[in-house]
Amino acid sequence: MTDRYTREGVAAAIAVGDRFGLPTAAPDVVHFKSNVLVRLGPVVARVPGTTRFARPSPVDWLARDVELSRYLTERDVLVVSPTTDPPAGPHFAGGLPVTLWHYTPHEPGHTLSPSEVAVSLARVHDALADYPGELPELGPVRELRTLLDRNGSLLGDAAPRLYEELERVAAALPTDDARPLHGDAHRGNVVATAAGPCWLDFEDTWRGPLGWDLGVLYAEAGRATLDAYPAEVAPESLEPFIALRRLFEIPWRFVIAQRFPERRGEAEAALARYRWS
Repeated sequence: MTDRYTREGVAAAIAVGDRFGLPTAAPDVVHFKSNVLVRLGPVVARVPGTTRFARPSPVDWLARDVELSRYLTERDVLVVSPTTDPPAGPHFAGGLPVTLWHYTPHEPGHTLSPSEVAVSLARVHDALADYPGELPELGPVRELRTLLDRNGSLLGDAAPRLYEELERVAAALPTDDARPLHGDAHRGNVVATAAGPCWLDFEDTWRGPLGWDLGVLYAEAGRATLDAYPAEVAPESLEPFIALRRLFEIPWRFVIAQRFPERRGEAEAALARYRWS
């Protein structure tokens, strides 16, 4: 599928690749949704795609991704690593930020077990525990507010109800034991490599309760995830975070439909399914 945002992302990736002498004659679009990922030989260029609708300054997220991934790479945690030569960026071309990453061979058809995912995520959490840099607070709550502020008109009469629901859900979230999190720890952000599970996409890293990351995995894979994670976590303690994730899905689907109008039905169905308080 090719649309304006994919074309602009590819053009920006090629411009940055040419700047650094990367092979750009046969760019390979390996992903085109939230971000546009373009393989240029041994390097993958990452450019905002759908996130351009949702974030006032996508460059801040891309810079955070580079910084956290570099930090974890230096501590021998298996993550997709940013390049050093050429520098990872963010660089700019065509008004878009572009970051550069080592191409990481992986097995797209391989499904990691809940245990593999949980144990590898625990390694990420352990390595991030002493991260000294600044990270956002209220990560998904703040981003959801921004989504509604910027895209509320897409939701029509549902927007005021979603604002109210957000404040209700946010009030139920624990506020103690904040720590650096992955921030978007679903199974699509960890891939199977020859060396083991490899995490990627640290754009959404923030300081918050562990339940946010574990709630995302628990909603996908169930109790097996919690049984494998090296900490005592009661499933009921994750309910507020799962509620926030389900709420987040609604405006995000409408943002996706703004770029891909054929998916408007999915957004409307998600809104219809949502169980209001």
